[in-house]
Amino acid sequence: MQQDALLPHVEKGTVILIGATTENPYFSVNKALISRSTVFRFKELEVEDIKKIILNCIENKEDGLGNYNLDISDEAINTLALVSNGDVRTVLNALELAVLTTDVNSDGKIVIDKDIILDCVQQKKSIYDKSDDSHYDVISAFIKSMRGSDPDATLHYLARMLEGGEDPMFIARRIVIQASEDVGLANNEALQVAVAAMNAVHQIGMPEARIPLAHAALVVALSKKSNTAYLGINEAIDDVKKIDIGKVPMHIRNSVAKGMEKFGYGQGYKYPHDFENAYVEQQYLPDKLLGKKYFKPKKWENFYEKRI
Repeated sequence: MQQDALLPHVEKGTVILIGATTENPYFSVNKALISRSTVFRFKELEVEDIKKIILNCIENKEDGLGNYNLDISDEAINTLALVSNGDVRTVLNALELAVLTTDVNSDGKIVIDKDIILDCVQQKKSIYDKSDDSHYDVISAFIKSMRGSDPDATLHYLARMLEGGEDPMFIARRIVIQASEDVGLANNEALQVAVAAMNAVHQIGMPEARIPLAHAALVVALSKKSNTAYLGINEAIDDVKKIDIGKVPMHIRNSVAKGMEKFGYGQGYKYPHDFENAYVEQQYLPDKLLGKKYFKPKKWENFYEKRI
């Protein structure tokens, strides 16, 4: 509502709206304002850019740390640039903390090495924000890595999400979905493992939950793949929505009340268990859909579907 209040003034040109945000404006600004705006995206700084900022801070006597007698190693500078993930505030805060908390040595210098930098940073700056577009980027990469049978990438993106504070149950649900969508009948045990992992995550919580999550994600990534269940149900739903699907054949309808059988309900139904191998041919699809194939088994070698 607050954003809507700006619309008429922006539309008339009474207000020139200029904003800067670390959030993705396509998520945080409403569509009406976005359509009247020009969006510029600023990318994170590269490591070499960060190094230049560090050196400038060390040398600058007016606004930096140039008045201190510093001896900072190249390794320390490289480490600081790498752990920042493009966030200059992290760099400058850690550098200042390192200088202010390190004693002057016998030569009158403040010596900063890699270990001191790591102590001051404590933890590498996360580039995953579960409320930002990085959430969508990383979960997409995680899903595609499992689908693409890359176990190393699968574990990498799982680690990003866990370290970024993502809800482990959200991750577990995605693994369960992929176990059916991408593995499916190629390895029926994948879904069992995924569901068991989701239950385990619910029961034990983090940080131990990372183990069943990794287990299930790897099972999905390393399994043979088949999307027949996914494609089949989508096509069936599409037909239900869009075409004349006909009526349920009378012989497989249920006579739920006395007297309905005289109208044909259940008449002529063949009970499969009365036949060899519990199988007998009879019509199940409506007349309108006779011959329709929703289940289209893959023909690749060693698939459960091939045996079907």
